[in-house]
Amino acid sequence: MALEMKVPSPGESISEVEIAEWLVQDGDYVEKDQPVAEVDSDKATLELPAEAAGVITLKAEVGDVVEVGEVVCLIDTDAEKPSEDDEKSKEGKDKDSKESKDDKSSKSEGESKDTSESEEKDKEEKLSEDKKETYASGTPSPAAKKTLDEKNIDPKDVKGTGRDGRITKEDAKKAEGKPSMGSPGSGKRSESKKKMSMLRRKVAERLVSVKNETAMLTTFNEVNMKPIFDLRSQYKEKFKETHGVSLGFMSFFTLAVVRALDEFPAVNSMIDGKEMITYDYKDISIAVSGPKGLMVPVMRNVENMSFRAVEQEVKRLATKARDGKITVDEMTGGTFTISNGGVFGSMMSTPIINPPQSGILGMHNIVERPMAVDGKVEILPMMYVALSYDHRIIDGRESVGFLVAIKEALEDPKKLLMDGNVEKALEL
Repeated sequence: MALEMKVPSPGESISEVEIAEWLVQDGDYVEKDQPVAEVDSDKATLELPAEAAGVITLKAEVGDVVEVGEVVCLIDTDAEKPSEDDEKSKEGKDKDSKESKDDKSSKSEGESKDTSESEEKDKEEKLSEDKKETYASGTPSPAAKKTLDEKNIDPKDVKGTGRDGRITKEDAKKAEGKPSMGSPGSGKRSESKKKMSMLRRKVAERLVSVKNETAMLTTFNEVNMKPIFDLRSQYKEKFKETHGVSLGFMSFFTLAVVRALDEFPAVNSMIDGKEMITYDYKDISIAVSGPKGLMVPVMRNVENMSFRAVEQEVKRLATKARDGKITVDEMTGGTFTISNGGVFGSMMSTPIINPPQSGILGMHNIVERPMAVDGKVEILPMMYVALSYDHRIIDGRESVGFLVAIKEALEDPKKLLMDGNVEKALEL
């Protein structure tokens, strides 16, 4: 019996996916639940497992965009699993067949050479009868030449459809050129093309729409990271030994964001038509760079999380995103986003809002700088932080106050994030 495997629905709002990669070949025997393909949606990359054991027949190619519910492969469930001897026999036959083809090829090479010239001559004569070659072939008309010149296209790269192969104005209009790269130098000037994944295309569309559809502004501040450095230096070994995960910066920043969102709830809001929705829970999205592009998994109800819980959840989601195993559900929602460009060495940036959210916090690298403290110069580990926000519902007072609240919590974490008891807060 041939089982039809259809594209399952990755999520409620997803209607189509793109075949990113086949993990098996046409005619392979697959086991039930064995991953047979990777598919890209506009939110994540997902694995497609075999629904039954049998011989698979592929019905779609890599790069094909298929609708949810469309058949992408067949599995012959009546086919028997090949034994090891069958596999070895198949490999031997393939090798013998190749050698036989090579022998026949070399033997007939001389014969083929004798007849090829005659066949080529006949072919050329037939082509000349079908299409008359004249001085006009491949030559653009004056109007076409003007269009090609404007588009910086060589007539040799355009196929003429006019009489005797002449390039018409319509041919020139349809021709696709590329922007001029200036006068070529003496070095290598190769180029390559690669189709963007569906996820990357969707991210690009969303980023452009944010710039066009929101009143986005960014405010900056700087944070003295020495108090956090001191806490991590004192407790990181014990924390890792106790919880099996490192005490990083993300837990401090995430809990500082939760505190600031309590103080400025407008930043934890979204626009829905003519209404403003404010959430009493904090679902924090964390931007992670994955193999397919930017992923933004979500930590749910972070207001109920401890330092340990945040660090464990960040590690779990980041690992799944980088391994391409993140699910659509884990990427859906979020009321506020934290992006850490500092891991790539960014000193300062203006992060783009993750729609439909209204705010995103950008973390950056930590650099030792001379700072004035009580009239004296001290060398301190400093970080610039940025808040991009939608000015339609977040005012300047709220945006600046929100970032100041984060700065205060990070510069005095023992008092403002740990209630004065570090070991209790870290569950040590």
